[in-house]
Amino acid sequence: MSLLGTPLSSSSDKIMLLGSGELGKEVLIALQRLGVETIAVDRYDNAPGQQVAHHSRTITMSDPEQLRALIEKEQPTLVVPEIEAIATGVLEELEAQGKVRVIPTARAARLTMDREGIRRLAAETLGVPTSPYQFCESLEELQAAIDDKIGYPCVVKPLMSSSGKGQSKISGPDDVAKAWDYAMAGGRVSQCRIIVEGFIDFDYEITLLTVRALGADGQIETQFCDPIGHKQVDGDYVESWQPQPMSPKALQGARDIAQAVTENLGGQGLFGVELFVKGDQVWFSEVSPRPHDTGMVTMATQWQSEFELHARAILGLPVNTALRMPGASAVIYGGVDAKDVDFLNVAEALRIPQTDIRLFGKPESFENRRMGVALAADKDLETARANALKAASLVKVQAR
Repeated sequence: MSLLGTPLSSSSDKIMLLGSGELGKEVLIALQRLGVETIAVDRYDNAPGQQVAHHSRTITMSDPEQLRALIEKEQPTLVVPEIEAIATGVLEELEAQGKVRVIPTARAARLTMDREGIRRLAAETLGVPTSPYQFCESLEELQAAIDDKIGYPCVVKPLMSSSGKGQSKISGPDDVAKAWDYAMAGGRVSQCRIIVEGFIDFDYEITLLTVRALGADGQIETQFCDPIGHKQVDGDYVESWQPQPMSPKALQGARDIAQAVTENLGGQGLFGVELFVKGDQVWFSEVSPRPHDTGMVTMATQWQSEFELHARAILGLPVNTALRMPGASAVIYGGVDAKDVDFLNVAEALRIPQTDIRLFGKPESFENRRMGVALAADKDLETARANALKAASLVKVQAR
């Protein structure tokens, strides 16, 4: 955009977010700081992003007719997918007709909404290193794939899920049926198809936030944030830190893979590229064409957080990916199933030096639902990690 308008006026630029959870909420705040009129869309009322946007809409985003009707009614300047469960075929049609611009592109949204599209692109089209894999449509196919090609240990994932839901590691034959059932229950849409991957004996995992933004010459340039290390439990992020120490060769390999994948996907914006690293060797895992949950740490570590980077990149503004100070994040879980909850010990958590708390404002708590995140910064990375974990452990969720 060469000009930025004024919200709620005839000159406004309207951006519609499809998905308005905790990540979308931060993107909406970043956009509003730049004078953008925002529309937050989600599948349930009072989602975190809907609480801060100019307008909120509640629809089933995987329903093609509901999605088409909403976009044609609102006529946003940009549509920004923030989740996987979206009728991406509609986005491709409307983009091809010139009715809307999708971030980063409608094709990228389609390819990354399920693990099959992006894995085939990375491994089969681009030839970047990945774990061995196979797609299966039944328990019998899964067992045959493990026996004939993949072996044990391996990892089973739904084709479409978020935050690690439905993912499990299989150590032997006794785990196969349970993993299949868990994948079926954890997918974002009803789909009897999974991916089984050979387990890579990696040293650590990283998220490499990769930004495609306009440079001074008006051409798209690729920039990288410092690598983010993270810890997962059952495929779900529980802790992240930045920077993750890496050898120069591994870092360059990670950047080469991230650039190859994101250049193929095209468009502008921030991508969260997940990679496995062992020594100097790097394997591609997944990519999200949007801010990543592990990247919440950047609210404490970077001059511009991943949310600010995404907002600026999609608006055609300059970005700064520089690290300000090492830091860490740790998840605050609900721990209770309840609709009306209070948060205890927030003041105590904030008394820990150089910490901050983000409470997402989700209208309902579940035992394993992310309800907030603790952030900490320190010149010493291990101190930051310890402080983030301590702060997160202090905050408790209580049913009212």
